[in-house]
Amino acid sequence: MPYAAKKYNLDLLSEENVKKYVLPHYNLNEAEISRIKFKDTDKQRAVYKVSYNNKSYCLKKVYFSKEELLFVYSAIEWLFRNNIKVPKILATNTNDRFVNYNNMLFILTPWIEGEKCNYDIREHILLSINNLAHMHKSCGKFTPIEGSTMRRSFDNINISISKHFHQLLSCSNLAFKHGDKFSKLFLQNFENNLFLAEIAAQVSSTINNNNLSKSLCHLDYVNKNIIFDDKKNTWVIDFDKCSTDYCTHDISYFLRRLLKRDSTNWDLDLTLNCINIYEKTCSLTLDEYKYILAYLSFPQKFWKISKDYYNNIKKCNHNSFFYLLKKTVQRDEEHLNFVIDFGKHIENKFNTRIT
Repeated sequence: MPYAAKKYNLDLLSEENVKKYVLPHYNLNEAEISRIKFKDTDKQRAVYKVSYNNKSYCLKKVYFSKEELLFVYSAIEWLFRNNIKVPKILATNTNDRFVNYNNMLFILTPWIEGEKCNYDIREHILLSINNLAHMHKSCGKFTPIEGSTMRRSFDNINISISKHFHQLLSCSNLAFKHGDKFSKLFLQNFENNLFLAEIAAQVSSTINNNNLSKSLCHLDYVNKNIIFDDKKNTWVIDFDKCSTDYCTHDISYFLRRLLKRDSTNWDLDLTLNCINIYEKTCSLTLDEYKYILAYLSFPQKFWKISKDYYNNIKKCNHNSFFYLLKKTVQRDEEHLNFVIDFGKHIENKFNTRIT
């Protein structure tokens, strides 16, 4: 039965079993272990903190293949050898890069002690974007070891935005059809968000992808994965999603997560400061500025909440979705002003029209 199989897998991932069957491969038989993260999805992610002899380690069950793990291993090794502070994957007592326990792969790294990046501390933000620039510069010629799956992203941003744009239009049709409380709020705020989506679509349609720099990218470069030690060194953890990609994807993802918060709410000065810091190490082309503008222009949260609501309208909590949307649209005016002013900045910088 599927239920029984699932229960069996959960038992396998208990602290007791992991200590018994995984830790001996690292000569950590007597270590203390505590599971600090677990996601009971198809991928079943699990993270443990292991402590022994005044040292701490992070043990992680990875959710991808051996070949992809070798790519991640290669990425971490490459960054380490280029003086980027990352926790190295530690070898087992038989000099392997991972432990295979019941067809599940585990890796061990040092536990990085320090302060998580705080988006309310400007110094943290600027140190983070500076570190990202050095990561990209050092990995332009990254090559994974033999046997790795070569992860390549390079998604066309215009195709992605166009797809989401049409989904927004479909949501508007559904809003007229249903006419409930959520739909009325959606329609009241649709015009502003449609305008943002149109700017994203127009700008992205003019991007020449040949002018976008490529490198190894983290693709989850956000505050939870950036740690400052007591000497203010910048450490980067969790490379599960890393891939070769356009550098601007990493930059834009970092900025969007930063800007959609209350205290940094679509702050153009902060954004330009981040870009200026990045450009001290890696200069950006007009097309890269366009990519960032298009990525940040699209009303991602408005689109996602609405799409999820109408896809699950028969079984979702309508009130929860209503309040999520209500909170999101409160920032629409700041978002619009940001996009318009950022667009003007780019036009002035490059002395050209972009839409």
